[in-house]
Amino acid sequence: MKKYISNFIVCYAVWILLAGVSVPELVLGAVVSAVLAALLWKLLNLELTWKTPFALVLFIAIYLPVFLFELVKANIDVLFRVLNPKLPINPGFVKIKTGLKTDFGKLILANSITLTPGTISVDADDESIYVHWIDVKGKDHDEYAKRISGKFENILGRMSL
Repeated sequence: MKKYISNFIVCYAVWILLAGVSVPELVLGAVVSAVLAALLWKLLNLELTWKTPFALVLFIAIYLPVFLFELVKANIDVLFRVLNPKLPINPGFVKIKTGLKTDFGKLILANSITLTPGTISVDADDESIYVHWIDVKGKDHDEYAKRISGKFENILGRMSL
């Protein structure tokens, strides 16, 4: 029951953010969220705790600014590579080992890597994320992880995500 309620709350919060706050929208959102939570309760593994609001505030205050900064840097790097074809590229697949414990934290990390230009997460397992990188730099998995996901993973790990 706790898992269903958590799924309902997340679905309903997303509905409100996307649809706005009016009585018909709130009612329809509650019905749709209840149905989705019932249909997806086995697939979605969300359980909200008393720490969730604090983690959300930390995510918005700390993680998003770091992500946006890294996003701008990656965009500039790819822009220079497009405008100057003489810049070297060394495309390849790398394995990024992650110390994140939760599936949600790994999901955020993989999506952050994918949203950053020049990298895309292509697969994941319990301990690693496999990434296609436009310009592979480094010699081992630790260096790859430091360059691609280091800042993201440090913050997510401190937030216990």
